[in-house]
Amino acid sequence: MKVTLIGGMDRLEPHYRREARDAGHELKIFFQYETGMEAKIGATEALVLFTGKVSHNARNHALEAARNLGIPVVQSHSCGVSSLRECLGAL
Repeated sequence: MKVTLIGGMDRLEPHYRREARDAGHELKIFFQYETGMEAKIGATEALVLFTGKVSHNARNHALEAARNLGIPVVQSHSCGVSSLRECLGAL
């Protein structure tokens, strides 16, 4: 499954990718808002949102894009690797 992660800590990127790969998912990561992020989210099957480490602007854009495209969203306030594991398990 193609999953997009919004938020988190950039130093944990290799750990996030390994956790997703081990769970059988392909992971795309945005640590902050990027222009055109909504279009890039469109090619995903699920969205994981770490609310504690992302701006309100990025969160709002991501949720709006997911809502418009019918993409399921899992949110977590913490942003550790175990949080990602729990979110992926909830999909």
